[in-house]
Amino acid sequence: MKRGIRPAYLIGFLAVIVAVVVPILVRWAAVPDGPAIEIVDVVGQERTVTLQEIKGLPLLCRRGSYENQFGNWRDEGDYCGVRLVDLLGPASDYASIAVVAEDGYRFEIGRERVEDPDYPVVLAFSFGGQVVPDWTDGYRIAVLPADGGVSNAEYGVESAGSFWVKNVVRLVLQPE
Repeated sequence: MKRGIRPAYLIGFLAVIVAVVVPILVRWAAVPDGPAIEIVDVVGQERTVTLQEIKGLPLLCRRGSYENQFGNWRDEGDYCGVRLVDLLGPASDYASIAVVAEDGYRFEIGRERVEDPDYPVVLAFSFGGQVVPDWTDGYRIAVLPADGGVSNAEYGVESAGSFWVKNVVRLVLQPE
């Protein structure tokens, strides 16, 4: 007597495959452009910017690190992202940008810092070759001068690390 696959086993096997594969495909199809952030202009208009759109802008990729409030240097590595001035566009009218993280942390960066060509402020999406969402700190604000490091003294702050907000979900332009 020949033994074959019973129809009930085959149906069960196919049901398991469908139960595992379909949710993955639905999730993948729902986010075709990757993770996104929200940008809110000074009049409250919101727009969503996807990873794919960010990658289409001029990128700045550099080695970077910062000094924290205790004088320790942190998070040295290769960052890649887009300058905030390029992300916002040339016609943006604002006094500062409130950077909002996933956990609700909020840090405000003044326009003069955002537009400082010697200390470009970047929305990084990649660190050491890992890209969001695989990079667990991204999106992340990074300050990337040509020499790579931002000390408290040269940046004129108590903690240069306070500017390096991780898991950014929203940028809110504050009016003048």
